[in-house]
Amino acid sequence: MIFDVAIIAFLIIVAILLLLLEIFLLPGITIAGVGGFFFAIGGVIYAYMVDETVGHITLVSSVIAFGASFFWLLRSRSFSRVALNTDVDSKLISSRELGIEVGDEGVTLSRLAPIGRALIKGITVEAKSTGDFIDEETPVKVIRVDGYNVLVEQKLENTQL
Repeated sequence: MIFDVAIIAFLIIVAILLLLLEIFLLPGITIAGVGGFFFAIGGVIYAYMVDETVGHITLVSSVIAFGASFFWLLRSRSFSRVALNTDVDSKLISSRELGIEVGDEGVTLSRLAPIGRALIKGITVEAKSTGDFIDEETPVKVIRVDGYNVLVEQKLENTQL
C-alpha cells in the first residue's frame, strides 16, 4: 500500500510540475503539457485501481494542489527575475513632424529595393522608391510624404550638351 501511495504521489507531482512548466515557461502546447496531462490521468487511474476512496482523495487533492501551486507561482516573485519589465517611453514621429516636405532632396543610405533608408535634411528616414531600385549613395528627391512614409525618386542630373 505504501508503494502504491508513493507511485501515485510521484505521478501527481510530476504532472503538476509539467503542467506548471507548460503554463508559465513554454509557449504553446508542448510535450510538457501533454506529458503532464497523461501523468495526471495515469496517477488518478492508478489511484482508482488501488481503491475507490484513494481515487477520490487523489483526484480532489491533486486538483487542490495544482490550484494552490498555480496561485502561489502567480503571487511569488520568482518570475519577476525572468520576466521582461521594460517600459517603452518613446514615440514614433511622423516624417511631416520632422519637417520633411515634397521637393526636399537627400541621398540614399541603403539600397531602396523598394524600401530602404535615406538621409533627407540631415534626418535618417525610411524611404520608399516609386518602384525602381535605387542604389545607395544616390541623390533622391521627395515626391510625397504620407504620415510615416516618404516616397522618393532618383534625382535626375541635368546634363548639358
